[in-house]
Amino acid sequence: SKDVSIIGMRRLGVDCLPWSNECRNLVERVNSLKVWMPELDLPDFSDNSLLDSLENWLAPYLNGFVKISQLDKIPLMDILSNMINWEQRKIIDKLAPSSLTVPSGSRIKIIYNAGQQPTLSVRLQEMFGCADTPTIANGKIKILLNLLSPAQRPVQITNDLKGFWTNSYQNIKKELFERYPKHYWPDDPLNALPTKKIKP
Repeated sequence: SKDVSIIGMRRLGVDCLPWSNECRNLVERVNSLKVWMPELDLPDFSDNSLLDSLENWLAPYLNGFVKISQLDKIPLMDILSNMINWEQRKIIDKLAPSSLTVPSGSRIKIIYNAGQQPTLSVRLQEMFGCADTPTIANGKIKILLNLLSPAQRPVQITNDLKGFWTNSYQNIKKELFERYPKHYWPDDPLNALPTKKIKP
């Protein structure tokens, strides 16, 4: 037939599908949990596994498609979501949430990359008062914090927040105070209030 075939799809790979950030995020969260907590028995969303099982999940949506450009019409997020049942969805949202509320109250997106430490980019001042590095997966996995200046530039990458406050912060503080004098740079960051504003 002239339809876009599964064989053709295998040759092109899953990258030719309309991946939104939301789709990628879900896939990376599921694949990360597969690595960290295999006992959960979640579906395998790796590229290889998706390619191997195209008949099951993608074929029904290819009917009548003759051009690769028509693949853009595929409701990929819906398809992926349907491969996870309600119980699994709850587990994924609890153990690998898509975002985290930091001490200042901001909700910030967690970036997942299967098999690696998840990262969170947050302004340093929004973490004041927080001694413990945030974790996910029932405390099993620490989040790698990309601490930013008020101008959103990285000043430190750490998964030991307490160590950062007690060691590197004092040196970084001098530099930040010179560059951003209107901002709040307390001497004791562990007992300071987190802030998103210039001064708390």
